[in-house]
Amino acid sequence: MFAYLEGIIILMCINSIAAMGVSLLTGFTGIFTLGHAAYMAIGGYTTAILTMRHGLHWLPAVIAGGLLATAIAYLIGIPTLKLMGDYFAIASIGLGETVRLIIENWEPVTRGARGFPGIESFTTLPVALTFFVILTLILSNILRSNYGRAFKACRDDYLAASLLGFNTARYRVISLCISAFYCGIAGGLFAGFMTFLQPTMFDLLKSTELTAVVVFGGLGSLSGTILGTGIITVVTEFFRPISQYRMLIYGAVLVLVMVFRPEGLMGEKEFLSIFKRRGEAWKNS
Repeated sequence: MFAYLEGIIILMCINSIAAMGVSLLTGFTGIFTLGHAAYMAIGGYTTAILTMRHGLHWLPAVIAGGLLATAIAYLIGIPTLKLMGDYFAIASIGLGETVRLIIENWEPVTRGARGFPGIESFTTLPVALTFFVILTLILSNILRSNYGRAFKACRDDYLAASLLGFNTARYRVISLCISAFYCGIAGGLFAGFMTFLQPTMFDLLKSTELTAVVVFGGLGSLSGTILGTGIITVVTEFFRPISQYRMLIYGAVLVLVMVFRPEGLMGEKEFLSIFKRRGEAWKNS
């Protein structure tokens, strides 16, 4: 029982790291994406190949997976982030499917649809929690910095931000690169948790799930993203025995939240800001 609960917590940490990456791009920069599972796949397969075939220690292998995802995001972002509105979302779907098909057909390197077995089981609970805490603190500091304010300006009014002197194209690419790094790290940790990878693990459904979790928790709320990921992970795992209905229940939960709380669980609020306001109200009273 303890091992099962430990596995759920590890999976929650991994999903939260990936969701934080999507939250930065979609929630804080205003770029809707449906292809971020591709960066998880890049991070996961890079980690697996480096550890299994080249004998590299898992820690630099995970970092390398994140950096490779960042490099590919940079190359993809320069031409595609000129697209506005829903066009980038469509382009991101194409990216996700392209990466999945490359992995599926590049058998000498990725073993194709057969999957990549025998990966070292290095993603323990302390490892997952350490990565989660460090990456949460880093992203929280980024969002409070000048970069965070620039990302939010791009989200709120792209044209006005450009007129005020913000290099909006540059900030959008930076946001995508950081976002891809987080998903790449999550993919590497996922490889070390599952010890087996297959292209179907990183399909359009996974990308949609990551984006839906961000909307569910609240666009523009890091706390909401983490809370939403925790709830969705627990719900999907709880109903795993009836797997044929699991995604139906998952969809129903999302629909109910969107109907009764369209701004998401947290809106744009953070846990710390709520606690500070309540503390100030208690002192004043």
